[in-house]
Amino acid sequence: MGLSKKIGETIFATGRRKTAIARVMLKKGSGKIIINNKEISEYFPAGNFEMIIRQPIEVTGVTDDYDFNIKVYGGGLTGQAGAIRHGIARAIDFADDSNHKALKTNKFLTRDPRMVERKKYGQKKARKRFQFSKR
Repeated sequence: MGLSKKIGETIFATGRRKTAIARVMLKKGSGKIIINNKEISEYFPAGNFEMIIRQPIEVTGVTDDYDFNIKVYGGGLTGQAGAIRHGIARAIDFADDSNHKALKTNKFLTRDPRMVERKKYGQKKARKRFQFSKR
């Protein structure tokens, strides 16, 4: 994988979704997840974002094996959570090849390509047009 590399004991991976980009650093540890120097519950206080982020960790069963230090920017909370999930999955895959099948079958290694369509000139929005008047 071109977006994952190992420097010393740390594995670096990049995850993306919409306009959000997450840089994930994985180290052997006790299962702590730090996002932008905050605990996961502090960064995502509400919603099911924490569940989304923990999916690849629970599927592979490495709950207490690694510590994750994540820097994420761009997009909104949903995009950031998806980018973090993608980055964590890539990092776990790079760390141990035996996890690849479980991550691949759950589609955690696939980047979600859906993005906001750009607004076109002469139109109100990306696809919405101004009202046509014959007279």
